[in-house]
Amino acid sequence: MPAPVRAALAIAAAALLAATAGCSSGGHSAKPADARTGAAQSGAAAAAPPAQAAAIVTGPGPKSSYDVQPQPAAGSCHYRYTADKQPLPDPNCTPGAISPAVNQGNIIDTICKQGGYTSTIRPPANITGKEKAENAKSYGYTGPTGDSEYDHLISLQLGGDPNDPRNLWVQPPSPDHVPGKGPNNPKDSVETHIHTAICKGQTTLAAAQQAIATDWTTAEAKLGIAKAGAAAPSSAPDGDGE
Repeated sequence: MPAPVRAALAIAAAALLAATAGCSSGGHSAKPADARTGAAQSGAAAAAPPAQAAAIVTGPGPKSSYDVQPQPAAGSCHYRYTADKQPLPDPNCTPGAISPAVNQGNIIDTICKQGGYTSTIRPPANITGKEKAENAKSYGYTGPTGDSEYDHLISLQLGGDPNDPRNLWVQPPSPDHVPGKGPNNPKDSVETHIHTAICKGQTTLAAAQQAIATDWTTAEAKLGIAKAGAAAPSSAPDGDGE
């Protein structure tokens, strides 16, 4: 075979081998569909799940007789305040606690019972009075005792536990309070309004309990119910309504 022909054949063979190597190499690019799938999977792995509210603890429930409950150490609890100066409890000391005696299935026979329910399970004043004095030390409350309210964060009419210390706090007066006139607690009217919504089927018990425990000032908005009117001042040991 003439030399020029052999040279041409050698060049053609080399080109063919190079093309074959490029196609069979393990480093070839992914198909477009695979690239899209990979990007989607990467995005799914990077997206964090939405945060969920912590479950509310369950207390011991109503008792035929109550004992004075120990309170957090003096000065260990700290009030929080909203932008308009409404008081909120320390979530570490007072996260709220629900009663095991109340659930969505029995509200007609408990919190929505005709004739009232809370008066039948409320701890007596000789118990709550002692607890209130100690809880005031927990929160560093130094104002007049009569101007504060020993409040169930999740009220009795919303299925809150009657005497679990995690559900009770000395609630200081709200803005525009007149010293010596007793508590002026708008939280009471919010609780009553939400109680009505539960009994009318406008919201669930669990949603209401979570909303009031998180922030009573925003609970109605979170539940999608109209805001209640202002509450009249309450001088009761605990302003929870029936």
